[in-house]
Amino acid sequence: MQLFEFDEIGPDLKLLPIAACRALDAVGLKLSRDGFLSLTFEQRSELVRLGALTEIEVEAVRKLTAMARPAPTSTERALEPAPHLIPAGIVEALGPQRSVPLKVWQELEPLERYALMKACKQPHEPRLSRAYDEIIGARQLSTHLRAQGGVQMVSVTKKEAHERTAVASSRVMMSADCFKRLTQESAPKGDVLATARIAGLMATKRTAELIPLCHPLALTHADIDFELKPESHSVTVRCSTTVIARTGVEMEAMMGASIAALTIYDMLKSIDRSMTIGPTELLEKHGGRTGSWHKEVTP
Repeated sequence: MQLFEFDEIGPDLKLLPIAACRALDAVGLKLSRDGFLSLTFEQRSELVRLGALTEIEVEAVRKLTAMARPAPTSTERALEPAPHLIPAGIVEALGPQRSVPLKVWQELEPLERYALMKACKQPHEPRLSRAYDEIIGARQLSTHLRAQGGVQMVSVTKKEAHERTAVASSRVMMSADCFKRLTQESAPKGDVLATARIAGLMATKRTAELIPLCHPLALTHADIDFELKPESHSVTVRCSTTVIARTGVEMEAMMGASIAALTIYDMLKSIDRSMTIGPTELLEKHGGRTGSWHKEVTP
């Protein structure tokens, strides 16, 4: 049952919680406190549940509230704040000291946006501050933070699945002798690049197991290529990844490039322990809300 602490309504539901108000607003009904209390506790709890849904089930709300006595009265349906734009009234009520980045606003649940809007319409300062702290709080710094602190996986549930691609690279620098052994395929551990390619491909599929807040993705394609550069005794690893998903695939590409580079080091470390790895970097990404991005190449 979704209740807000700043609303100061306990689990006994003796008053209409914000979630219940949202359910009523969505269908254009007004229910008195006596009408709300005429419902059983289970029915009141169900109205709260309906009001917390992403999409309000209009007929379910109408059927449930029809049992109230006195019966609800009709009123104008209230429009909910849109996720793509923060209403000016909310920005004004919160003031400059309580910022809400657009990305944070977009990540809020519909009920959270509604609750903040309700708090801002009657901006009693202590209540408004409590509402902001409970709903936004530490989120203003990053969508990976919970309102009360601590990390969270960002929800991508409401995003549409699109094809997304990414390309990342890493570089391994080594001595001339080590590079010679690599190109002559005479390393003690065997085929360096073949092993590194397998390791990199395996790593792309296990990114979410190693980076805590990454979403598990079912890759549709991944590839590892190598560029050997005799003039600098280096190997550049290039990893490309593709997925049809609701979130990007950049971390998978960077993970593949990184692990392939580390595997090259492991395969050759008996020859040269002074090898260096880096930089590891994203070269390009495509798809999603932000579209395409390419790393700028300086002359």
